[in-house]
Amino acid sequence: MSDYMNGTGIQYHLHIKKGDVGRYVILPGDPKRVPLIAAHLTDAKLVADSREYVTYTGLLEGVPVSVTSTGIGGPSAAIAMEELYKCGADTFIRMGTCGGIALPVMGGDVVIATGAVRMEGTSREYAPIEFPAVADYFVVTALKNAADSLSLKSHLGVVQCKDSFYGQHDPDVMPVSYELNQKWEAWKRLGVLASEMESAALFTIAARLGARCGSAFFVVGNQEREKLGMDNPKLHDTEPAIRVAIEGVRNLIAFDKA
Repeated sequence: MSDYMNGTGIQYHLHIKKGDVGRYVILPGDPKRVPLIAAHLTDAKLVADSREYVTYTGLLEGVPVSVTSTGIGGPSAAIAMEELYKCGADTFIRMGTCGGIALPVMGGDVVIATGAVRMEGTSREYAPIEFPAVADYFVVTALKNAADSLSLKSHLGVVQCKDSFYGQHDPDVMPVSYELNQKWEAWKRLGVLASEMESAALFTIAARLGARCGSAFFVVGNQEREKLGMDNPKLHDTEPAIRVAIEGVRNLIAFDKA
């Protein structure tokens, strides 16, 4: 690959270099969430701000931990993971929002992904579609233990990953509505918990890199509950998922030290 940064060691998109980030990185989508997450770290400082990628690094249990925003969707999340890995990161927690699919999943809950449906394009440039997008067992365990210790209602299972937000929410106006609606029905029948946009790519790329990755999502609402006239709270304060991600990293630090 060509060196677009003229031997400086600075990554082209994130504008970070080795020594700027810790091995543990939390990956929100929204750049505005980065300082909110970094506020849970000690001595957190802005490292870089480039495009949709904002990076802070601080300390947790005396260990360097970073937070980097990825923007929306698989392509930009893939770039973030690739460049963070090149700078020394090897453990990633995707933290963001999702929409519930399974009826027990309600707004305000936390979903912890064990795997992801690869209904997106990015992961197909890394692995054949037959390869499963699976979260790292130790990251999943750390996140579940975190949610339990915080007394938060959490769900463990498969999420669906797509490229089009409006393809999910307004499928009938799309020329491929027949496919979108049929597959959505399949995800429901298969017990898929929720829909989001990054995990399938991140899990697949982590497998290629030999890195660890997991995801924790705050549920904004559940359109299937709404269709059935069931109680469907719509919430937007992502602090519960942020706390799960932070405590998940704390658990991983303890595990790795042991």
